[in-house]
Amino acid sequence: MGLEYPNVRRNVIRVFEGFHSWTVLPTDNYSLPPITIPQLPIPYSPFPIHSPLLYFPPMNTPDLESIARKITAVLFAQQSLASAGFIAAATLNSIVGKELSQNPSWAGVPTAVYLLAGAFSAFMWGYVYDAIGRRKGLTLGLSSGVIGSSITFYSIAIHSFPIFMLGMIFMGIANSAVQLGRFAAAEVNKPEHRGRAISNVVIGGTVGSVIGPFVAGPAGSLVGSWGIDELAGAYMVAGILFAIGALVVFSSLKPDPREIGAQIAEKFPETLIRHTHVRSVLEIFRQPAALVALLSMVLGQMVMVLVMVITSLHMRDHDHGLSDISAVIASHTFGMYAFSIVSGRLSDKWGRETVILIGSATLIAACIAATISPDVLPLGVALFLLGLGWNFCFVGGSALLADQLSPAERARTQGFNDLLVGLASALGSLESGFIFASLGYNMMAYVSAAVALVPLAAVLFWMMRKPAAPQPVS
Repeated sequence: MGLEYPNVRRNVIRVFEGFHSWTVLPTDNYSLPPITIPQLPIPYSPFPIHSPLLYFPPMNTPDLESIARKITAVLFAQQSLASAGFIAAATLNSIVGKELSQNPSWAGVPTAVYLLAGAFSAFMWGYVYDAIGRRKGLTLGLSSGVIGSSITFYSIAIHSFPIFMLGMIFMGIANSAVQLGRFAAAEVNKPEHRGRAISNVVIGGTVGSVIGPFVAGPAGSLVGSWGIDELAGAYMVAGILFAIGALVVFSSLKPDPREIGAQIAEKFPETLIRHTHVRSVLEIFRQPAALVALLSMVLGQMVMVLVMVITSLHMRDHDHGLSDISAVIASHTFGMYAFSIVSGRLSDKWGRETVILIGSATLIAACIAATISPDVLPLGVALFLLGLGWNFCFVGGSALLADQLSPAERARTQGFNDLLVGLASALGSLESGFIFASLGYNMMAYVSAAVALVPLAAVLFWMMRKPAAPQPVS
């Protein structure tokens, strides 16, 4: 439980009771780590407020920047490791679903369960992050991935479809925790660097998209030599990568981004959204800027999933081999992650709304381009643009949402946002099959383009209604 010294306006010191010790934490503009001193039989420290033991030098901006760089680097590392694990498993989910259920119509069920578990747990993770901090929350999330990977490995070994579904639930829960890491990067960086920070974490998916498929094959051969179905190899690799990611976060994500975020808010009060109370989620999303951010991420995700999920089946119907299909999907993954650095910097330089506008327009162009021809090159270009448009909407929307929140509102609001993004993924995945079966691929692409018009129109309307920034007096 925390105790604060009274009658001190600045440089307040907080004392937390531990099992065998007191932990002394600065609550304002300090950079040194906590000091632990022997526990005393009274509920406050007898040391005077000016005692050398309890003195911390003020944190300056360079200190904040170096800490922010370190935290962002750690989050990039965990994103890379986790993405590699998720992608290694995702390449086989439908195959495993078909093999274990012995029913081709159930092939997509594991992915749907995974997406829904991630969607419904995202809001929960927001509260968990607020309660125990970003470091412990991410560690717990990655540990859930280790549990899920272990369950899926075991289910494949014994050929049990229900147990495999249980593992997918845990892996979906883990993915939603990992995805919230991008907001932790945003809160520890200065407002003008938030877009860049988010993109630096998201680009970890590029590393994962290379490592994941690369290690899945050798891992399958290894477990095959043990007499286990080679499909289990990818899930074993995923579990190992999640475990490494958990160790990296637990050992290196210090100080906790939540604490640094509070100091950033104190150092840049002019950019802080101030209210007399902590707003509810619904109250926040009634604000035009927050609503535009939400629409850009949710509908951008839905458009991307609608087209991407069914393109492989569309190509299969046109007699393309697996190598051609893999090449098109690889171009899509490249577009999703490789240009994160660019989108983040443009978000900081040109503004969040401009990047969302570009992203929405790119999604529309991608959907129309996908209808031109079923050949590899046109589809590869279209799917690349689809990934690029998603990236601009995702990075720009994440940065815009982070700008609208006070420290006390961040985790739960961002968790709710990711809940809706996950639901959009699941809905898009289910809708794509029905639209494709009843209306065909081209009509599905046109429907997707129509959906992408919504964030485009929303951001244009908001830009026209938004008050112009005051110009400096010469």
